[in-house]
Amino acid sequence: MNTQQLDKKTTLISIGIIGTMFFVFGFVSWVNAILIPYFKIACELSNFQSYLVAFAFYISYLVMSMPSSYLLKRVGYKRGITIGFWIMAVGALLFVPAAYGRTYAIFLLGLFTLGSGLAVLQTVANLYITMIGEKERAAQRISIMGICNKGAGILAPLAFSWAILRPTDNELFKQIPLMDEVTRAQTLDELILRVVVPYIVVASVLFLIGLFVRFSPLPEIENKEEEDASAGKSGVFQFPNLVLGAVAIFLHVGTQVIAIDTIINYADSMGLSLLEAKALPSYVLTATIIGYLMGITLIPAVISQKRMLQICSLVGLTLALLVCLVTYPVSWLGHHLDLSIWFLAMIGVPNALIWAGIWPLALDGLGKYAKQGSALLIMGLCGNAILPMIYGAVADISTVKAAYWVLVPCFSYIVFYAFVGHKIKYWSKKPKQ
Repeated sequence: MNTQQLDKKTTLISIGIIGTMFFVFGFVSWVNAILIPYFKIACELSNFQSYLVAFAFYISYLVMSMPSSYLLKRVGYKRGITIGFWIMAVGALLFVPAAYGRTYAIFLLGLFTLGSGLAVLQTVANLYITMIGEKERAAQRISIMGICNKGAGILAPLAFSWAILRPTDNELFKQIPLMDEVTRAQTLDELILRVVVPYIVVASVLFLIGLFVRFSPLPEIENKEEEDASAGKSGVFQFPNLVLGAVAIFLHVGTQVIAIDTIINYADSMGLSLLEAKALPSYVLTATIIGYLMGITLIPAVISQKRMLQICSLVGLTLALLVCLVTYPVSWLGHHLDLSIWFLAMIGVPNALIWAGIWPLALDGLGKYAKQGSALLIMGLCGNAILPMIYGAVADISTVKAAYWVLVPCFSYIVFYAFVGHKIKYWSKKPKQ
């Protein structure tokens, strides 16, 4: 069905189903903020090794996004969504043997499998929500989806920490390095087994959601309105606005996951324990939801989605510099921490609307190449895998604060794309007609 042929009821049902998918994306993705410090303790890992959690999860986007576009072309959106959810269910179940063997490599395989299923779902969902209504309101719709995603992200670390952490764990974590080898191994085995029940529940829910979508009224869609805009192009790499946009996505998502997944370790460097710091990722996600609400309210009634992208890219760059440069102790929300950690949390506000701004600009004019273009943008999500690893490596050889300098060039490039990069339609001078 062409996107222009969808009636209001079908459109609302479709947005509701895609919103549910974004909620699942958020819950499964942002639980990594707790898994990283938890695995660091239970599997005795360095900073660099612990961020393999994010690497294994998000590198699947690089590997699986383009195959996902071909899968969707072959089986259609609805069956593709079902397959994606079931792949994720298999990944969640891999946590069971991984926990019983306390084998970090199998945990990473499970995370890669979860990410592979998400690559299929993200390729569908982001393209779908961009195409399903008026182009100038795409950022507004993406903001609504972002609230579903980040709302789940707020719940995920809190729900997961409730499921696996105990009130006495602060003292236990302090005692682990002092234990003899046998006692320590037994204690760590008991710690890691706590993830079994939560992930069995996650696997069951993912399987049932896949089944629900298979029999839901979600329509198949086609995008024919811009066929002529892609005339003379033979592939997605001939669209500079798309390729440069994929790089912007790569860097943007990296800044987002660094802010969320490292904030607990940053607080730890200031003397805050895991149990005390467990809510900090939720602060970043709450800031992101505030950004989404701004987008829904202001775009396009007050400000265009392109202008909002430009403003947010500059605000993000400013906050990144403040994280790196400011050192000043403050007491806020019951925590006595350095002011820079609150600038880190505030990065969530501009980050909310950077993603929403890049997508419509990157997909503009792709026509029949929209599916492959969406897959290329989703491949950019591997920035979630690579940039935290760079952060972790810098943190190991320097300090966790100094490592935040990796955010500055990322936001600088996003500023370039927001003002200049998205306007580039040809790699060389425009050919004569």
